[in-house]
Amino acid sequence: MYKHITELRVRYAETDQMDIVYYGNYAQYFEVGRAECIRELGFTYKQMEELGVRMPVVEMEARFVRPAHYDDLITIKTMLKELPGNHEIVFHHEVFNENNKLLTTGRVKLFFIDSKTGKRMNMPAYLHERLSPFFTGQAL
Repeated sequence: MYKHITELRVRYAETDQMDIVYYGNYAQYFEVGRAECIRELGFTYKQMEELGVRMPVVEMEARFVRPAHYDDLITIKTMLKELPGNHEIVFHHEVFNENNKLLTTGRVKLFFIDSKTGKRMNMPAYLHERLSPFFTGQAL
C-alpha cells in the first residue's frame, strides 16, 4: 500500500453559514491529496499531461462523519491500496481534524487516457516503476 499525508487549513470561503465546510469542497481536498501524492512520487499532473497522459475522474464517493470548520488544520491521508494493473487508478482518502478525529472518507477512481487518441491506456511505465516497491508481491 502507498500512503501520503497532506495538511491544509480550512479557509473561510470554504465554509457555509453554519461555519461548516461545504460538502462540495471535499472533492478539492481529495484532489489536493492526489496531486501531492503524485508529486511525492516525483511527478506532477502537468508533467504527465506533457508526456501525453490525462487522468479524468470517472467516479467519486464520499462519506461525511463529522464537520470541519473554518481555520481547522485538516490532514488528508491519501492511499493507493492496490497497484494499478490496467487503465484505472483508485485513490482512497481519509480526512482528519487536529484531534485526529475522522471527518470524511472518500474514494476516487481515475482513468489513464492517451492525450492523442482519447482512449484508455495502461498506467505509464514511469509511474508503475515508482509505485511497484510499495506493492511487493502483489500481482498485476
